[in-house]
Amino acid sequence: MRFILRRLGFYLIALLVSVTLNFMIPRLMSGDPVQLMFARFQGRMDPRAIESLYETFGFVQGPLHEQYFTYLSHLLQGDLGVSIANFPIPVTEVIAVGLGWTLRLVGLATVIAFSAGIFLGIRAAWRRGRFADSVILPITGLLSAFPYFWLAMLVLYFFALGLGWFPLGHAYSLDIHQDWSSPEYLSSVLHHMILPATTIVLTAIGGWMLGMRNNMISVLSEDYITMAQAKGLSDRRVMYTYAARNAILPSLTGFAMSLGFVLGGALLTEIVFSYPGVGYTLLTAVNTRDYPLMQGVFLMITVAVLVANLLADTMYVLLDPRVRAA
Repeated sequence: MRFILRRLGFYLIALLVSVTLNFMIPRLMSGDPVQLMFARFQGRMDPRAIESLYETFGFVQGPLHEQYFTYLSHLLQGDLGVSIANFPIPVTEVIAVGLGWTLRLVGLATVIAFSAGIFLGIRAAWRRGRFADSVILPITGLLSAFPYFWLAMLVLYFFALGLGWFPLGHAYSLDIHQDWSSPEYLSSVLHHMILPATTIVLTAIGGWMLGMRNNMISVLSEDYITMAQAKGLSDRRVMYTYAARNAILPSLTGFAMSLGFVLGGALLTEIVFSYPGVGYTLLTAVNTRDYPLMQGVFLMITVAVLVANLLADTMYVLLDPRVRAA
């Protein structure tokens, strides 16, 4: 418990630093989002609305520390401001739309790649020289060496443009009404998801498999594995309960980081497939200099990574009794 409390304190400090940087960086840039928005409307916006917009974005008149506390008060109320490019839609609504698509695509693909990679890594280490170790591992290792956006363009060219088996982009067919209770709409979503999800899985599974295989080989040389085998325990129990449980610990941190960055989306993959996730939303925000939306996305990614690492630390405590005594 003391270990978890110490880590929680550390992450709270890191969160405060991240929030402060998120506040400072846009204010170090030339110009501000209010003047940019006013220029975009080319005189169609009442000049009297400028002060209200400054307050909405947290750019209130006064010393910097007053602006900072105003920004914090907005955050505590769940107010991330108004998106410039999507005015007057709040940033939270814009992020929520992209986040839903990203979680379905990148989140699902990351979990599949991790689970399959860990399982194959266990089998490759336990039966070295067999099929998983001598065939699957080299193939997945080769695929993981390809940049995922390059592989995305390759599968898009062959399977979508060439063979016509899959759509060229977007998250669903635009001629279908968006209704999650409709089997036709769900089928369209899954059909559009197959190529980008496959690309992410193929480029990620090799790293998880190789890492787990190496960890397993190291653990299998430990004395407690020899003792477990000497007791006559089944191979399945030794492999999973004794070896895999300890070998998976170093992979948990990487998986936690991956889950945290899931919320940021697979930027280039989403661009290649025109998939409306968080990564695509961030690109749009950068291109339109939508500072509130950029701040919101950066803050969401930071919080997600910190929470994911805290969960990984908690799992360490549950899986490794030595951490509890620390």
